[in-house]
Amino acid sequence: MNRVWIAAMLTTVLAGCMPPSWGAGALLHPQRKAVVDDQRRPHETLDLMAAGVRVKGWRFRGEGTRRGTIIYLHGAGDNRGSSGSIADHFVPGGFDVVAYDSRAHGESGGAACTYGYYEKADLGRVLDQIAVPAPIIALGMSLGGAVALQAAATDARIAAVIAIAPFSDLRTVASERAPFFASKGNIDDAFRIAEAEAHFQADDVSPVVAARKITAPVLIIHGDDDRETPPAHARRIFDALPNTKKLVLVPHAGHHNVLNAATWSEIDAWIATVAAPRSL
Repeated sequence: MNRVWIAAMLTTVLAGCMPPSWGAGALLHPQRKAVVDDQRRPHETLDLMAAGVRVKGWRFRGEGTRRGTIIYLHGAGDNRGSSGSIADHFVPGGFDVVAYDSRAHGESGGAACTYGYYEKADLGRVLDQIAVPAPIIALGMSLGGAVALQAAATDARIAAVIAIAPFSDLRTVASERAPFFASKGNIDDAFRIAEAEAHFQADDVSPVVAARKITAPVLIIHGDDDRETPPAHARRIFDALPNTKKLVLVPHAGHHNVLNAATWSEIDAWIATVAAPRSL
């Protein structure tokens, strides 16, 4: 998740200082980062209708023996422009990579980010409209990991999930990131305004609750020194998962630097067990 959005939300709701509506706005409207197409690999442009919003994306075709599809879901305040390293890693190994801007991000439509409440349905609509090789593996970073988990709870097309630095539930991560001078009342007021504006329920944004319903294999990767979303979030999700699962805590890693040579090896070894090479 974006480093600043929780802090911005909570620091603006101090009693007698600024209205809670400012905090709600910071939560719902992450800064839109311009999409830069500097990808080294050939890719197609996607223009799709998600759950009430239009989303823009890219598709990279796998090389050689086709092994499946990676759906890349970016973090808060980011966009599909960060998919290049994902494509570079997976395309030579036979995976298609599909990356799209989440609602209220990049070039996609939508005025509000709801952290999975609507985004999980967006992922389902994207899968409805594109024919991709199976198995489909959802790989999400931070916010994207939370969306992938929530979507996998109800969409059987998602054969596996790789969730990197996900939060366990929206209200908990917001409270943990609150400055010491923000009261529970401040936070609750901001959430009430955000819920009314974006027509969602914050307490329903809960990857840990979704985890109890996931039957697909799940790999969770989290930095053991993550100060933005502490690793306890990953442990709660891991404990809630009822089926095949693995948790990798990356030593000395924070929120944004968990993908290194060692974790890529963990990912590749894990994928080999859920997406063995085959002709498609």
